Amino acid sequence: MDDGRNLLDSIAVEIGTARFSLWLMLQAIALLALLFALARFITATSTARIRANTDISPSMQVLAVKVLQIGLYGAAFFIGLKTVGVDLTGLAVLSGAIGVGLGFGLQKVVSNLVSGVIILLDKSIKPGDVISLGDTFGWINALGARYVSVVTRDGREYLIPNEDLITGQVVNWSHSNEFVRLDIHFGTSYGDDPHLVRRVAIEAAQGVERVLDFKPAVCHITGFGDSSVDYILRFWIKDPTQGLTNIRGNVYLALWDAFRAHGISIPFPQREVRVLGTADGKGLAPAGD
Repeated sequence: MDDGRNLLDSIAVEIGTARFSLWLMLQAIALLALLFALARFITATSTARIRANTDISPSMQVLAVKVLQIGLYGAAFFIGLKTVGVDLTGLAVLSGAIGVGLGFGLQKVVSNLVSGVIILLDKSIKPGDVISLGDTFGWINALGARYVSVVTRDGREYLIPNEDLITGQVVNWSHSNEFVRLDIHFGTSYGDDPHLVRRVAIEAAQGVERVLDFKPAVCHITGFGDSSVDYILRFWIKDPTQGLTNIRGNVYLALWDAFRAHGISIPFPQREVRVLGTADGKGLAPAGD
């Protein structure tokens, strides 16, 4: 036993004043594995308790879990090395030099990490929020250290870098409350009574499922177009995660049925083409003939 230990200890590498033997490395690996397993157990237990605490907001729960993980695993690493007798002074100098090099090469990664911490601290977005970023519309599935997972209605999962959420324009449909107002545009014939059109449109919208009745819908004339009187209909929902296109489509169908029932017509552009005749009654010849 002692001979094997001495043999392993004799196989060593010296870096300056520090000496790293194979025996020391085996001790460090075994101790680090034990400490990491303990840190993982404590993290899992603490995470379950943090997520079960309803007094902590979802974003702060994520931040607390991340800080706990970094603290426990970092402590396990340094305690393990210190216990087996590794001189951390040289390691600190080496890690500092490596950190400077990584800082220049991983600027985007560091920027995303810092942006992730800022997002968690200012609570601008949190899991479950419905957001729009450019052409991407979906709800926050998870907040990561480097990216945010956004799931769209078609099942796609976008991993958006945290920096884009900090520097870009983000629409959070459920930031301060869950109510969302939607607008749809339509037009009716000039022969239809606009007072009747507004009343029928509001009643039709409020009869659609998911449209809120305690936040009244409104309908206004927006202009007199070439072929129609133009209107805007505004109504409220509280479940944007269930989709926006489908509720707009249902309201349009309700308008169609209500307008047909009340004899209100939806016009479409019409064009009249006249062929000018010559003095002898014949049509003008095409140019170039």
